[in-house]
Amino acid sequence: MSATRPRPRLPKVSEQMKAWAAALTSDLETWPQVTTRPMFGFTAWYRKGTIFAVLPKTRGMETPNSLAFKLPDASSRLRARLQRDARIGSTEMQKARWFTFELSTDADLHDALEWLGQAYEEAR
Repeated sequence: MSATRPRPRLPKVSEQMKAWAAALTSDLETWPQVTTRPMFGFTAWYRKGTIFAVLPKTRGMETPNSLAFKLPDASSRLRARLQRDARIGSTEMQKARWFTFELSTDADLHDALEWLGQAYEEAR
């Protein structure tokens, strides 16, 4: 019998998160070689066919105010930065580790965009 991992929680996204996701989308749309696809209540973001992030449409990742991104080859310095940021969590989806970022104020948009940029850079 194989051990099953718990699925990530996908709560309904908050109205505020919908607004934050729209703001982030307006930036991400301008990045080169970026495409999107709908994915189970999210918009999946790809760079040259490699998924690097999901932004909520109707569902949040673990919380109603969070998004998720991948950093498969994070350096030890970057992993330490992830651990220091209290807004960062992690989950597994389809055998891959995803990091979640929870927004609570408009000021968090800057850091969210920075983490998304880091994930974009690693999706080569």
